[in-house]
Amino acid sequence: MHRSTDRILTTHAGSLPRDDDLGALIRQRVQGETLDEPGFAARVEGAVADVVRRQAEAGIDIVADGEQGRVGFIPYVNERLAGIEPSPQVEAANYWALSREYVAFPAFYAWASSQPGAAGVAGRTRWVCSGPVSYKGHAALQRDIDNLKAALVGRPHVEAFMPAVSPSNLANWNRNEHYPSDEDYLVALADALREEYKAIIDAGLVLQIDDPLFASYYVMHPELSVDDCRNWAAHRVEILNYALKGLPADRIRYHTCYSINIGPRVHDMELKNLVDLMLRIDAGAYSFEAANPRHEHEWQVWETVKLPAGKSLIPGVITHSSNIVEHPEVIAQRIGRFAGAVGRENVIAGADCGFASFASTCEVHPSVVWVKLAALAEGARLASRALWR
Repeated sequence: MHRSTDRILTTHAGSLPRDDDLGALIRQRVQGETLDEPGFAARVEGAVADVVRRQAEAGIDIVADGEQGRVGFIPYVNERLAGIEPSPQVEAANYWALSREYVAFPAFYAWASSQPGAAGVAGRTRWVCSGPVSYKGHAALQRDIDNLKAALVGRPHVEAFMPAVSPSNLANWNRNEHYPSDEDYLVALADALREEYKAIIDAGLVLQIDDPLFASYYVMHPELSVDDCRNWAAHRVEILNYALKGLPADRIRYHTCYSINIGPRVHDMELKNLVDLMLRIDAGAYSFEAANPRHEHEWQVWETVKLPAGKSLIPGVITHSSNIVEHPEVIAQRIGRFAGAVGRENVIAGADCGFASFASTCEVHPSVVWVKLAALAEGARLASRALWR
């Protein structure tokens, strides 16, 4: 994994807006409608080429396929696993309905959920584990890899990464109806997902583990204390490390965040309560929220927490929770604080979270996303001039 040896490198968290027609095709496919599969594959290939081009033009160094062919950062993998199948039940769920945030701000979340295209509230097919889990998604994954590699040809970039969901997020998304215990279910998911993790690394790409539940579990469970949530998270770290065992940590980056909550955010778990557990994960870099007003101050945590040798931080210096485009000078200041705390070579400038975590939603308007990414690159250039003076 490349590090910021002579300038601050730039990246993002993975998902990027899909064009309306592609999003509609993805939703139709997930709903079981018959599609022209070769035509759909060609549309995804073209979308990946376009999104890689736009990242390069914006000045992003470490690029991805924007998850252009995926329905979402978690459920994309359902069709790649044996033993996971759709249930006849469809949930019309507000994922925040039982959270600390919803309890504190019911009027706000009732209003927010009524807005067109509101994130986290649309109905979805419930998938369940109904039999032994194993990985069968090799062909689908290879298409993703081939599309990304083809798109990279002739485009300036330092490196490319590909996200994959964590076992704990998948277990939370798909109910277990087969294994005798949740522990057995988690282990089975870890064994299956390991095949995807290894294939991404073997293809020469950087693997990103997407694990927002690690940080957001506290806000979603008001019945639990900070210590309860730390115990839960510590065990999920063990499960993830089991899935990553033997894989090169310097080819793995880990991402956590506070999910899709463009709201008050006063109940987010603080970084200081999770940072020691996050650093136990066998990864070479750690991506987390640091740009929105609930978390921007947490760069100070790294003045007292020692970053292990050879590891990098990927703090968010632009946010997915606002359509305001951050000024490059502000971005440079944010980068400079982290560089001062952990060393310039240990910082890669990133985003708080993805900008289109599901094909049906977009956290920031597509026209704004690319301006934000360009501002990120400009801010990194400003910071680099100051740090490598």
